[in-house]
Amino acid sequence: MKIILLVVGRTVDNNIIAGINEYQQRVKHFTQFDIDVIPELKNARKLSEQQQKEQEGELIAKYMDSGDYVVLLDEGGKEFRSKEFASWIEHKQNISTKRIVFVVGGPYGFSQKVYSLANEKISLSRMTFSHQMIRLLFVEQLYRAYTIINGLPYHHE
Repeated sequence: MKIILLVVGRTVDNNIIAGINEYQQRVKHFTQFDIDVIPELKNARKLSEQQQKEQEGELIAKYMDSGDYVVLLDEGGKEFRSKEFASWIEHKQNISTKRIVFVVGGPYGFSQKVYSLANEKISLSRMTFSHQMIRLLFVEQLYRAYTIINGLPYHHE
């Protein structure tokens, strides 16, 4: 199974980049994992929030392949405890899901088109985090899930 984290815009904080890179390398010991970046829109300041969501949505939609299992990281999504998320990942592997694409939208969220492409929505917290922080939190949780699946001592009860 291949896992993709698809994000809109690049990460600019060097501390967050270092953390993402660290956990990305750890995750790659367990599964194929990549972070793909959709470039920020040009002249975004001249666009309304809705126009930004629509244009980002078109770029996100172009990225998807038929057969992808698309999961939006969205505040309205299902919340998991770490062990539950690990079970969810393990189930996806067991049913031979070829590619899961987790998507972090732009600053204003997702367009209706992107919501219509999604198979599922997951929330990492009831709290609001920057889109940059969500990337780091997600990659750490993905690593944690694989350590739980493999019985490694990273996760503590």
